[in-house]
Amino acid sequence: MNAKVKEAKIDRIFNAVNYTILTLFFLTVLYPLVYIVSASFSSTDAVISGKVWLWPVEPGLKGYRAVFEYNAIWTGFANSLFYTVAGTAVNVVLTIIAAYPLSRKDFIGRNAIMFIFVFTIMFSGGIIPNYLLVRDLGLLDTPWAMILPSAMSVFNVIIARTYFQTTIPNEMLEAAQVDGCSDWKFLLKIVIPLAGPIIAVLTLFYAVSHWNSYFSALLYLKDRSLYPIQLVLRTILIQNQIDPSMVTNEDDLIARQGLADLLKYSLIVVATAPMLIIYPFVQRHFVKGVMIGSIKG
Repeated sequence: MNAKVKEAKIDRIFNAVNYTILTLFFLTVLYPLVYIVSASFSSTDAVISGKVWLWPVEPGLKGYRAVFEYNAIWTGFANSLFYTVAGTAVNVVLTIIAAYPLSRKDFIGRNAIMFIFVFTIMFSGGIIPNYLLVRDLGLLDTPWAMILPSAMSVFNVIIARTYFQTTIPNEMLEAAQVDGCSDWKFLLKIVIPLAGPIIAVLTLFYAVSHWNSYFSALLYLKDRSLYPIQLVLRTILIQNQIDPSMVTNEDDLIARQGLADLLKYSLIVVATAPMLIIYPFVQRHFVKGVMIGSIKG
């Protein structure tokens, strides 16, 4: 029977301090999320009077009813879903196609190509040149303006390349080549099935980026029927801003301000809920992929 190793006093003190600090950080991050959800389900009077601290006060769905009364919300959800699914698919495919060859030691010129990729991180053309390029390509006011300009992230290429270097041994490639396996077949039949964790990481990174895409839509889209959910929510918030000089009745001002505040919290929940629902399903692969893809560069 193995005797249990007694933990040293200094180790117990360290662990206690460590757990205390981590708990404080956890509560600091958790409380704003709990408050926003609670406020979104509370009454306007409770929100504007500051009665909401932890749990919903006078629970109701007034804020969510106000949000979904806008028909543009449903259009925005559909647009964001399309941009996220189509954009993420394009992103992941291009990232793997770029990262895998760069991870191969027998790929001639890979260092030069990698330098060109990294160069684009350090030096960017800027907003105006990017806008002119999108305009000249005829992508303005089209769904492709939300997908093609951000078709690949160099940062994610670096992570994927590192993953392939550390998890796909050269011996496996040599054995496949001896059996007559082509590079494309090796990529599709061996590399991709073994790349589940990094694909989950790339999918989550790209999906969150597309779902939260706001500035690109503001630049490239004028047609409201193409607005993503983030831009629709911004429009709703602007429409519900209160100008005190335009309201003479104090009770009416308080009621409208309360509804505006309630609407704000409901919009935050509506915009973030899809990503919060998806994350638990990819968390296991996400953690593994990030750790492996970031240990060695």
